[in-house]
Amino acid sequence: MAGDAEDRWWSGDVYEPYVGRWSRLVAREFLTWLDAPAGLDWLDAGCGTGALAEAVAERCAPKRLAAVDPSAGFIDFARRRLGGAGAELLRADARDLPFAAGGFDRVVSGLVLNFVPDQPRAVAEMARVARPGGEVALYVWDYAGGMELMRRFWDAAVALDPNARALDEGARFPVCRPGPLRGLFEGAGLDGVDTRAIDVPTAFRDFDEYWTPFLSGQAPAPGYCMSLGEEARAALRERLRASLPVRPDGGIHLTARAWAVRGRRG
Repeated sequence: MAGDAEDRWWSGDVYEPYVGRWSRLVAREFLTWLDAPAGLDWLDAGCGTGALAEAVAERCAPKRLAAVDPSAGFIDFARRRLGGAGAELLRADARDLPFAAGGFDRVVSGLVLNFVPDQPRAVAEMARVARPGGEVALYVWDYAGGMELMRRFWDAAVALDPNARALDEGARFPVCRPGPLRGLFEGAGLDGVDTRAIDVPTAFRDFDEYWTPFLSGQAPAPGYCMSLGEEARAALRERLRASLPVRPDGGIHLTARAWAVRGRRG
């Protein structure tokens, strides 16, 4: 039986082996695309476990680095990760950023927008706290296609349980495509809006490394997985095992695609 569509987030330690480690790879490519000079003021709106904020600290030599997230568990994890970076970490909602207008040169976000109930408001808030001439940019997973580790999970789940279709992130999050992202940014009054795909490799040493994160119960796909009875969960596991491209050494090599968007405050 399918679970509900309430997305639960409480532990950075659980999130990391699921998608946090892949987010770090996307963050590097994302910042290369932004190509920002050193010495800027940065805000990470919805920092999660701190993957993007950490990449900013390591690669962009920020003058100021602030980050917010509504999850106390994620903020605690990010605080440990960014302990030596001098970052300001606050528990706050992306729809109501606790900063004055025009305070940051770069306002960024990674893998968050689709989980925010009011996405236009979140993008408008990001634009509000950006300085004139500053840039707003973010990335989200391509749930409907190129984020293969999740796409293959949901394809298998729906084949066994048609009710899972309503929980499939590809169906739930139509914003995670270039057109809707561009529309949100243009609707917030941002100029020069551009989008691009970022593909990173997701290599698993064996099926167990792929499957185990789905048993955490945190995030949509693991939440659905753990809502199943033991027999249904075993059937899902074996269908996935049979459908994944397993190499002779047992490894599974997939690709994770993210869609990125950027725009400048006029």
